Amino acid sequence: MIAELDYVVPADLTALSERALVALGAMDGEATGQPAAMARFMIRSESVASSKIERVSASTEDFARALAGQKSNPSAVSMVAASAALSTMVAAAGSRGTIEKADILTAHKALMRDDAAEGPYAGKLRDSQNWIGGSDYSPRNALYVPPPQDRIEELLDDLIAFANRDDLPTMAQATIAHAQFESIHPFGDGNGRTGRALIGAILRRRGVTPQTVVPVASGLLARRDDYFEALGSYRAGHVRPLLELMLRSAVAAAEEGRISVQRIKQFPLEWLEQLQPQRRSTATDLVRAFFDNPVMSMSDIERIAGPVSPRLYSAVDRLEEAGIIQEMTGRKRDRVWAAVDLMAELEDLDGRIAAAMKQL
Repeated sequence: MIAELDYVVPADLTALSERALVALGAMDGEATGQPAAMARFMIRSESVASSKIERVSASTEDFARALAGQKSNPSAVSMVAASAALSTMVAAAGSRGTIEKADILTAHKALMRDDAAEGPYAGKLRDSQNWIGGSDYSPRNALYVPPPQDRIEELLDDLIAFANRDDLPTMAQATIAHAQFESIHPFGDGNGRTGRALIGAILRRRGVTPQTVVPVASGLLARRDDYFEALGSYRAGHVRPLLELMLRSAVAAAEEGRISVQRIKQFPLEWLEQLQPQRRSTATDLVRAFFDNPVMSMSDIERIAGPVSPRLYSAVDRLEEAGIIQEMTGRKRDRVWAAVDLMAELEDLDGRIAAAMKQL
C-alpha cells in the first residue's frame, strides 16, 4: 500500500530532478498558444514510443493509414488506439484536477476495444491470475506474479489516493505511481501502455505540463532493458533505479521535444514558401488543414476544404508536387496523404531522444 507513503528524492538526484522539471516546463511553455496540432503531435510521439516498448510497431505508411481511419495492420491500429488512451487520461486529469479509477478504465477501453483477442475485456479489470514471463499455462519460472484478482480493487483505490496527493515531488510521484500500477497489473493486456499514460496524467494534474505531453516513453524505449530491470528493483523495494531513469528520460524528452516544437512552428511558413501562392487559394487552405491534421483521406480533405472538384484535386497535386504531402497507399482509390515534414519529425524526435539518453 502506498497511499500514505513518504518519499524524499535522494540528495544526489536533486539536481537532476530540478533539471527535469525545468526542461518539462520549458517545453510546455514553448507549446503555449500553439494549435491543437502541437499537442496531438506530442501525444502521438509518446504513444508510438510506448507501443514500441511492448514490441508493437508499424511502418509510417501503415500508421498513416490507421490515423486516417482506414484498415491497416493490427499493430498500426493499436498504436493509434494508444494515442486515444493517452489523450483520454491526460485530458481528464487536466480538466478535473484529479485522477479517478474510471479514467484508467476508460483509457484501457480506448486502447484495447479494437484488439481481436482482448476487445471483449477492454476497460475491465482482470478476473483471473496473470503473470509476466514463464509459460502461457503456469506461473512457474515467471519473472513476476502480480497480486491475485481479488486484491485489484483495493490496490487501485490505494494507488489513486497516492496519485492525487500534492505533497510529493512530482517526478517521484509519477515514477512510483507508474511502477505501482505495473506491479498491480490490473488488466489482462495493455498494462504497460495504460501505466505509462498515467505518467502524463500526473504531470498534467500537477500543473507541470498543462499544454502538452512530453514523450518520456521515448527515453524509456532507448533503455528498454534497464527500464524493465528498474521495475523489478521497485518490486524489491528500491525506487531509486527507476526514478533516476525516469528523470533522465524526462530531461531528454523535454529538451529534444522543445526543439521539435520550435521546428514545427515554422512548417506552415516553410510550406507556403515552397508553394509560392499568389494569393489565398485552396492550396493555402490545405496547408493549414494538413498542419492541424497531418494525415487525411480525400473525404477528410473534402470535409475541411469543400466538395471534391477539379480545383481541389489540383490543390492536392500542388502540395504533393511541392513535397509537402505524400500519398501513402499507392492506390487509386481510398487514398491517404500525410504531411511529410510532420511524419519525419515524429521519427526524428524519437531518434534524438535515444541519442540524448546516451549522453545523460
